[in-house]
Amino acid sequence: MAFKIKSYIPNTVTCLNLLAGCAAIYFAFRPTEVIGSLTGLEWCWIAIAAAAAFDFCDGATARLLKSFSPLGKDLDSLSDLVSFGVAPAMMLLNVMLGYAADNTAPLCFAALLLVPFGALRLAKFNNDTRQTTSFRGLPIPANAIFWIGATAWIRSYGYPGTAVCVLVIMAMSAAMVGNFPMFSLKFKNFDLRDNFSRYAILLAAILFVAFYGVSGLMWTILLYFLISFARRRHIA
Repeated sequence: MAFKIKSYIPNTVTCLNLLAGCAAIYFAFRPTEVIGSLTGLEWCWIAIAAAAAFDFCDGATARLLKSFSPLGKDLDSLSDLVSFGVAPAMMLLNVMLGYAADNTAPLCFAALLLVPFGALRLAKFNNDTRQTTSFRGLPIPANAIFWIGATAWIRSYGYPGTAVCVLVIMAMSAAMVGNFPMFSLKFKNFDLRDNFSRYAILLAAILFVAFYGVSGLMWTILLYFLISFARRRHIA
C-alpha cells in the first residue's frame, strides 16, 4: 500500500503542472483585463512559472522516491505540451493580435507553430537515448520561459512588428527540434564544479530580472543558448 501511494505522488505533481498550464491558457485570452491586482497577462506568466516549478519538482520527487513509470513519463510529456507549448502559444497569439495592424493579423497565427514543434521536441526527447543527462535542441520549458520574457519586453518597450515576431517564432520552433547539444538546467547535486554553468545561468537570471524585470527572462534563455554553444564539445 505504501509503495502504491508513493508511486502516485510524482504523477500528482505532474497533474499540478497540467492544471497550471490550463489556467495559463485561460488567462492568455484576457491579457489586458485586470483580474484582482494583476492583468491577465501577468497571471498567465505566473501560471506558466508555476507549471515550470511543478515540472522540476515531479522529476525530483520521482528520483527521491525512486518511483518511475511509463505512465509518469507519458503524463509528463502531455502536461509539458499543454503548459509549455499550448499556453505560451496562446499567450503570444493574443499579445500579437492586440498590437498587430488589421492587415498583418493573420500572420499572428504563426504563434501556433510553437505547439506542433513543441510536440515534436517532446517526442524526440522521449525516443532519443542521448538525452538522458543533456538535451538535443531547446527544452520546451525554456521555450515557455523565453516567451514570458519576450511578451514582457513587448509590453515594456513596444511591439517590434509582426514580421519580426514571426521570424523569432520560426527560430524558436526550429531550435526546439534542432540537433545541437544543450546542457540540462536541472541540478543532480550542488557541487560548484559539476554545476558551474547552471549556477551561472541562475545568477544571470537574478541579475537580468533585477535590471530588466520579467523581460530579463528572455535574455536569460539567450544566454543559455550562448553558454551551451560555447560548451558544445563538453556536453554529452
